[in-house]
Amino acid sequence: MRIGIDLGGTKIEGIALDTTGAIRERLRVPTPTGTYEESVAAIAGVVTEVERRIGQRCSVGIAHPGAISPATGLIKNANSTRLNGRPLKADLEQALAREVRLANDANCLAISEAADGAAAGYPIMFGVILGTGVGGGVVVDGKGLEGAQAIAGEWGHNALPQPRDYERPGPQCYCGRMGCIETWLSGPRVKDQFAARTGRQMQATEIADAARAGDAEAAAQIELYCDRLARALASVVNLLDPHAIVLGGGLSKIERLYERVPQLWTRYIFSEPESIATKLLPPKYGDSSGVRGAAWLWPEEK
Repeated sequence: MRIGIDLGGTKIEGIALDTTGAIRERLRVPTPTGTYEESVAAIAGVVTEVERRIGQRCSVGIAHPGAISPATGLIKNANSTRLNGRPLKADLEQALAREVRLANDANCLAISEAADGAAAGYPIMFGVILGTGVGGGVVVDGKGLEGAQAIAGEWGHNALPQPRDYERPGPQCYCGRMGCIETWLSGPRVKDQFAARTGRQMQATEIADAARAGDAEAAAQIELYCDRLARALASVVNLLDPHAIVLGGGLSKIERLYERVPQLWTRYIFSEPESIATKLLPPKYGDSSGVRGAAWLWPEEK
């Protein structure tokens, strides 16, 4: 049995997978908003509880924001900034008294969806996290790419392509730069944008629901989101030319994205509009794709 853990900005999800890939147990708890140590304890608590429920000790894989620096072994680039500079792998191994495997959450999403999910059979795929943060992962011929700095796929910290005058220089990002894709496309930032324009406090998915119900202000916000996402993904297509892009994270539930973004990205992709073959797909496993990928960081039974 394998346990996968997805350390998200708002929730920690744990699952136990059997050898067939079926989920035998699932647990979700809120992500602590306090200290780093509280997050480590919460992850260990989820593992302990899942193992108690299934009555078996398991291997453990963790999907986390950011990356483990090849130079230091410490977490870097996490939008949950309390993780940065911390030895998360070592601390979890001490807390759980076993080896633990960790990978970037978007990489786990991409591996899961490329293996037997929405992008199964596609030679090159790009997996996207659209949630509390914005991340990405690349899979080529079934193998995830990590890169020299362990940052392959981190499109969220490039600047929004082809910014309009009113989008310059862009919002401040936690990474210290201005106008990162994440500052335009993450769920919390969409909520802030809508509140600034309308004075109304709504989550991104609530805005999408209101747009579908005929709310003109919400519809305008979603159309703007679609255009920004189209510009951002077009830059990925121009660089990687993937056969499929799979969206994950909470905003992947917005159905409008899968129709409108491919219509809009024809303006920005360096190819004839009628020849663009890249598919934009919802995740087969929903918001559990990342946690499934984490479980499969142990490909063989331990």
